[in-house]
Amino acid sequence: MALKVKAQEKLQKIGKYEGTYRYIMMPELYTSLSQEKVIQEAALRSGVSKGVMQVCWDAAGEVIKAWATEGHSVALPGLGTMRFGLRAKSVEKVDEVKTGLISSRRIIFTPAVDLKQALAGTTIQITCYDRDGNEVKRVTSTDPGTVEDNENPENENGGTNEPTNGGQGGNTGGNGGGEPNPDGSTED
Repeated sequence: MALKVKAQEKLQKIGKYEGTYRYIMMPELYTSLSQEKVIQEAALRSGVSKGVMQVCWDAAGEVIKAWATEGHSVALPGLGTMRFGLRAKSVEKVDEVKTGLISSRRIIFTPAVDLKQALAGTTIQITCYDRDGNEVKRVTSTDPGTVEDNENPENENGGTNEPTNGGQGGNTGGNGGGEPNPDGSTED
């Protein structure tokens, strides 16, 4: 199994490369698996009936929802942890603090080490398309995970953690522990 990525040649409209064409990589997502399909597959792999798996799935979902909305970091066995986060504007004086400063409530997922290692060891297939949509090249990586790690500011490739797809990507894990965002808001 391999992860599929497409590299599309696009005109850069802002930033350092404004006015030039650059190949922008983005994942090619497969279909979205339904909850029913996931439950069916889990039932097959565990040897329990689909009905029992459905009851367990529903119960686990309710427990996770209850604990996460109470402010707990909740373990998702085999996957990682999830917790509540937020984005809010900062203020200078304590009497200016109010809930109206919160611009979004978020769920922050931190993957388990095993999951990150499995992803790092997965082959990547890149298909390159020119600005007209014609396929011009295919690349397959068999390296042992030389992709950047967004949790490590100085990754093993020596690059930065800025999105490489024209700002359309990003990380769902916040901005690194409560430090101010460029707009003055904080997260966590």
